Amino acid sequence: MPLISPLPLAAQSSSETFSGFTGWVVSIMDALGVLGVALLVALENLFPPIPSEVILPLAGLTASQGSMNLGLAVIGATTGSVIGAAALYWLGAAFGLPRLRSWGARLPLVDVSDIDRTVDWFHRHGRSAVFFGRLLPIFRSLISIPAGIDRMNLPLFLGLTTAGSLLWNSALIGSGYALGENWHVVERYVGQLQYLVIAAVVLAVAWFLLRRIGARRAE
Repeated sequence: MPLISPLPLAAQSSSETFSGFTGWVVSIMDALGVLGVALLVALENLFPPIPSEVILPLAGLTASQGSMNLGLAVIGATTGSVIGAAALYWLGAAFGLPRLRSWGARLPLVDVSDIDRTVDWFHRHGRSAVFFGRLLPIFRSLISIPAGIDRMNLPLFLGLTTAGSLLWNSALIGSGYALGENWHVVERYVGQLQYLVIAAVVLAVAWFLLRRIGARRAE
């Protein structure tokens, strides 16, 4: 099956069922097929507010209707993930540790030692962070930046990113394929996971700030 093929179901759905962002996603897949999946996932990696929990299950839905090859959809999504992650890696590498330390030193309640400890932690646990980070909303995109700042071995970074992305993409595309017209169930559950991640981040930041404020007052 060619990489670029018409998606009759998607074309019909975009005008009769889907609207807004979902309709836009369907229209891209309609126009570009698997290449559209790769493009959308690459954009999702560069701009985390774009939800993969919509893009990937919709790719599975179109595959379940015979409008797209399931295996090629997974390959296209994973290719897009790696391209987006590589761009953020190079962004982190260009920003660099010295600039990060200089920027952190200007922030209230942040010490340069905090930056150094975080970078040291990533240097020791970066492999696990990159792989498992690809399986968590928000972190799956942002984890590429500290990898670039730390100048993680590029082939290793790309290999871990590919492996983690393949699991995430296969799970969501496969779920959309299995659920068919009920693909939005995936969006609901992944959305709940995203809320849990956001809540955990907010609590961690609040804990850090309270601890640092208490330490400053005790000085």
